[in-house]
Amino acid sequence: MRNKLLFATLLAGALASAAMGADSELERLREALRSITGQVRGLEDQRLALQNQVAAGVRERDKLKVDLVAAKARIKAVQKAHREAVAEFNQRLEERNQVLEKWKAAYEEAATVARAKDAERAKFQAEAVAYKASTKGCAARNVKLVAIGRELVDRLGKVHFTDALLAQEPLTGLKRVEVQNTLQDYQDKILEQKATP
Repeated sequence: MRNKLLFATLLAGALASAAMGADSELERLREALRSITGQVRGLEDQRLALQNQVAAGVRERDKLKVDLVAAKARIKAVQKAHREAVAEFNQRLEERNQVLEKWKAAYEEAATVARAKDAERAKFQAEAVAYKASTKGCAARNVKLVAIGRELVDRLGKVHFTDALLAQEPLTGLKRVEVQNTLQDYQDKILEQKATP
């Protein structure tokens, strides 16, 4: 409305000046009128664009109000579900704690039994190690005793009739001493292989 009033005022001023002035003045006024008409149209276009923007903003605001109401309803539903979930979780947690206490007691009992069994196993394992070591020692001594026995049997197999006679020779008794020394050596070797508990 203000634009139309401005336009009319300018037009009236231009016409009054035109009636007083010359043709050149009239031409200048026509040019001014065209310029003002273009500006008025541009301003009218801007006004329409701004009205469209305002209308779009109102529509967006109304849509956002609807979305806000829906979002508040969803928030309330989520809060209710959250409270219910927390209550259920706390109940399950309490039940789990009770079961856990039972398991702890059972575990302590099992651990006590396991410690006793471990101590017993360690004792038996130590005994087994000692018996294995003893068995290995006995086996080694047995191998040596067998070797000594074979050596003795081989030596007895090599004894001749003359050796037996010389061993019985009463005068010097040298061969007899040699045989007794040999027997004493074999006896010492056998006693060295005696197993000790």
